[in-house]
Amino acid sequence: MKLPEDLGGRKPGYGLILSTIIVFCCVAVSSAGVVEDDVKCLREVKKSLTDPQENLSSWSFSNNSLGFICKFVGVLCWNEMENRIISLALPDMKLSGTIPKPLEYCTSMQTLDLSGNRLSGSIPSQICTWLPYLVTLDLSDNDLSGPIPAELANCSYLNNLVLAGNQLSGVIPYQLSNLARLKKFSVANNSLTGKIPSALGRFDKADFEGNSGLCGRPLGSCG
Repeated sequence: MKLPEDLGGRKPGYGLILSTIIVFCCVAVSSAGVVEDDVKCLREVKKSLTDPQENLSSWSFSNNSLGFICKFVGVLCWNEMENRIISLALPDMKLSGTIPKPLEYCTSMQTLDLSGNRLSGSIPSQICTWLPYLVTLDLSDNDLSGPIPAELANCSYLNNLVLAGNQLSGVIPYQLSNLARLKKFSVANNSLTGKIPSALGRFDKADFEGNSGLCGRPLGSCG
């Protein structure tokens, strides 16, 4: 059926229909960009790590079906029907290299567990810019060195921060006291020095042991 034209020569609703199409296209392009970013994230993470046990061999990027990365080892998606990652857990895989910069493309991630590997280098100060919604960050039992970045305080949603069993040095940044949601915190068995920030003294003594230069509650008094 042919629609009647209005006095301007246009069919009724033409502007509304056109606007709807434009908005839909913009949303689709935006969503596609997010999905592509998560795929790029994993592709580049795999390239950046040495994987002697080939634990990541199942990460094949020749498949472009909906949600294909959600079937990868260690990957959990927000929804099995979209390639958007909520969790990446790769513990105890003997992975080596540094903490991968391509994680910056996994912006929706809430859990990152790289514990029990052979990662070296420092903890990137930008990690909370890359992953602003992190709830759990577990980098324990690696070979990480250097200071604990004060910028970890920018991960304002953190509930769990586990950095034990590395070679981290320097002081525990007082800025971490601002992590109001923090329920689990451990920096045991590193090379940390100085006074434990008072707000972190509520955690167990075991969470700080193995750092001969640390003092303050819940360890012994300083000086």
